[in-house]
Amino acid sequence: MSKDLVVLITGAAGGIGRATINLFTEKGWRVIGVDRNEFGDGFPSTGLFIRSDISRPEDMQAIFDKAHAFTDSLDGLINNAAMQIAKPLIETTVEEWDTVMSSNLRSVFLAVKLAYPLLKKDGGAVVNISSVHAIQTSTNIAVYAASKGGLLALTRAMAIEFAPDNIRVNAILPGAVDTPMLRAGLDRGHVGQGNMQERLDNLARKTVSGKIGTPEEIAHAIYFLADNEQSSFMTGQSLVVDGGATARLSTE
Repeated sequence: MSKDLVVLITGAAGGIGRATINLFTEKGWRVIGVDRNEFGDGFPSTGLFIRSDISRPEDMQAIFDKAHAFTDSLDGLINNAAMQIAKPLIETTVEEWDTVMSSNLRSVFLAVKLAYPLLKKDGGAVVNISSVHAIQTSTNIAVYAASKGGLLALTRAMAIEFAPDNIRVNAILPGAVDTPMLRAGLDRGHVGQGNMQERLDNLARKTVSGKIGTPEEIAHAIYFLADNEQSSFMTGQSLVVDGGATARLSTE
């Protein structure tokens, strides 16, 4: 009898997190979801939801104490939780810098460190959710871009370090995906000052595909990298899922 596959997903209550939980559950995995916000109705009955703040080291330890009680191994760890501060670099405070870095980068270091014994048992996969801002960015989002760029370097370093333990580590770089974080970021004014739908339409026109991505599309990419059958020969890699946005020269 094959064992149940178990995945831990941070940022579980957000758009991409919810879509990822739904997909893994459909595929027969048991899910541990983590978020600082309540999930509400619909969390899988076979799983475990933990309301906690991954930016706090003491909370992270408590998360993995509960994870150890729920399962003796992890087949997947999806580091999806993130926050974004959209403002000019010179107006960004040290406290804001530290808040973003603790949420977006330090939390991944701690999660992988604490998950390591569970991942090592059967050779699990880590998927870090970075961003196209790690490779091509825009104005007034420097701290977020820096955190996501650091995550790519960390992904490569972890892939090398954990390869002897049969643990694969890869990253997803989503482009514009219709989530609450994206909509909040459109207040920066880089796609015009119309109503939200007009801003979304303007943004969609900037992509090669002419559309904004859905959380479900990112979830499928995450699942591909987490599934040891589909992506067994991939580690230390960064998969861009952006509708072709980064393929086009800004001067065109």
